[in-house]
Amino acid sequence: MAHGTHASNGPAALVITAPGINCDLELMHAFAAAGAAPEAVLLGELMRDPSRIDRYQLIGLPGGFSYGDDIAAGRIMGALMRREVYPAMAAAIERGVPVICPCNGFQIAVQAGLLPGPDAGADWPAQAAAPTVALAQNERAVFRDAWTRVEVPQNTRCVWTAGLACDGLAGMLPSAHGEGRLVADDAVIDALEANGQVALRYHADDHFNGSMRRIAGICDRSGLVFGLMPHPERYTRWTQHPQWTRLPHGHLQGEPLGLRMFRAAVAHAMVHA
Repeated sequence: MAHGTHASNGPAALVITAPGINCDLELMHAFAAAGAAPEAVLLGELMRDPSRIDRYQLIGLPGGFSYGDDIAAGRIMGALMRREVYPAMAAAIERGVPVICPCNGFQIAVQAGLLPGPDAGADWPAQAAAPTVALAQNERAVFRDAWTRVEVPQNTRCVWTAGLACDGLAGMLPSAHGEGRLVADDAVIDALEANGQVALRYHADDHFNGSMRRIAGICDRSGLVFGLMPHPERYTRWTQHPQWTRLPHGHLQGEPLGLRMFRAAVAHAMVHA
């Protein structure tokens, strides 16, 4: 049984949770704020019946410390998803479902074979491919909790970030991780950049974890699957920023970056439902 739902007439959003996950409620609130109807379902339930994934038009893998991050961050949940629900997840992506994977969700998605995904024009393989990128220990080997400025590459194909401006407070996201340094062979990074799969970068002055080429998030070749180390689900309201009361009202125009990401994905889901 799902352990939480939000009533809405928008597209149904699946939030996959498990022991140790602690950002599922924030992810549900973000989906709901953008007009979706979120539902949290335990991974164990999906493992018993992976066809349940077919019911949803959006999917989220929340952050936290899945299974206590034993062995390595996201490793156990990624292995379980890879073994039990990968085919159903791949089928959802092939039918056009946007998937967001913040922080621990990014680590899980890499281990589960969902990111960076297959080459252009190739179908999702029947078995998950071996990971070609990794989220390693931060450069200074310490957990860091900080608000970071980010940038959206002009050529990104990511449906969650393409065309979004990142100015001032509207271009910040909170980060909180100890294993967020994206590493890969230079050839893999070159291909990600050339293919428009770099979806988000850290601002040069806020690049604290040492990720190669300041990469904060990537997507698959379809642009649907978005993994990132910052937490957009924690910045859907201006009041979530620690400095919002100290700034002139004119600085708080429009919507925070996190909410705009979710709105973009919900709009895509509604058009392609």
